[in-house]
Amino acid sequence: MRMFRLMALCAVLSVVGFGQTGPSKENVVSPAAVNSAIDIAKAALKAHGGEKLSGIKTLTLSGSVAVTASGAPQAIPATFAMIFAGEKYRLDINNPFQPLSQAFDGVNTHSTAPNGFELPPVNRIGFIMLSKVGDAKFPITALLAASKKKSGFRITSPEGFYTDYFVDEKTGQLKGYESSYEVNGKVVTTSVAIDKCRLVDGVLVPEKFSQRFDLGQFTAYADFKAKEIVVNSAISDEIFSLTRK
Repeated sequence: MRMFRLMALCAVLSVVGFGQTGPSKENVVSPAAVNSAIDIAKAALKAHGGEKLSGIKTLTLSGSVAVTASGAPQAIPATFAMIFAGEKYRLDINNPFQPLSQAFDGVNTHSTAPNGFELPPVNRIGFIMLSKVGDAKFPITALLAASKKKSGFRITSPEGFYTDYFVDEKTGQLKGYESSYEVNGKVVTTSVAIDKCRLVDGVLVPEKFSQRFDLGQFTAYADFKAKEIVVNSAISDEIFSLTRK
């Protein structure tokens, strides 16, 4: 049961696996490389909706997720939902062992995770950050020199959270993204591979994607499939409040 709960928690972290390990000398790049990264980011934004994505008001994804882990290959079925509205967000992971929710109402973050644990802010990671391309508060830089990926860019939030994005050079569409961060003093890495996108009201949104979550001695894998994707629907502020049980 403990293993199942740990895997369930990793499923949540897989959705939001993101953070910062601190500044690196490898991240010092030439102005030309930065300009190239900005061009790639603009192309990616255009490929996924352009102004419709940059001006998005709300985004909701919900569907299924199957989680496996090293040492426990049997998949744990679960459902997930992610809701974004400006700076507000809500994440729900429902499974038989450790249902978890986290929400930010614009001021405070509330989480049902055990032991007072809070996940990294999901409005500062992954696909939704692509809408920030062109916003000076979210600078774009080149990928680390050590990266083997040839086409991509990094977006960093005002709080210091970052994501490295990799794109298809022909289409400009995202192929995936990755990051690393610290949990209890240990560096954790995560990577996402996007298998399929869906065009919804002019916005091309990841529909099917897989994620690897590496804690060193423990690795979790999560396969996500969004069954419902809704763009710019009306969302009540009550959605972003949680009552801790």
